[in-house]
Amino acid sequence: MNKNLIIIVLMGVSGSGKTTIGKILSKEKNIPFFDADDYHPKENIKMMKEGKPLNDKNRLPWLVKINNLIKKSSQVSSCVIACSSLKKKYRSIIKKNITIPIHFIYLRGTKKIIYERLKKRKNHFMEKSLLNSQFKVLEEPSKSLTININKTKNEIIKIITEEIF
Repeated sequence: MNKNLIIIVLMGVSGSGKTTIGKILSKEKNIPFFDADDYHPKENIKMMKEGKPLNDKNRLPWLVKINNLIKKSSQVSSCVIACSSLKKKYRSIIKKNITIPIHFIYLRGTKKIIYERLKKRKNHFMEKSLLNSQFKVLEEPSKSLTININKTKNEIIKIITEEIF
């Protein structure tokens, strides 16, 4: 296994820019990007479309899938993953038995700014009515790189590049 490999997990509530930043970072660094939303079981997507918040039990199989994705991907390449990772125990599940560095980068924003973003978003299963439930369970990381989302995309990418790569 290459010792230079790293995993970047962009975390935060829905609408914080994880996918947007992840895709840009992936392209700039020429490493794969994965959106954890693509790995939700159908039942979870149905719940969110109906405006029902997920609980720990609903999230567990999804988090295990993300952990397995990291294990598989890290055998050959660094990668960027957009994953809400709202609670400390979720982050523990995601990084369980991973032997290469995982950097959680918290994209932090106010409820007001994120709600405005969600109102403009099209074709996403996450109902904006669930934003409060995400903030309610959010446990902000204390030892992760935290970036305020009121910065431009380029500023955010520059911070990540300078701090991590």
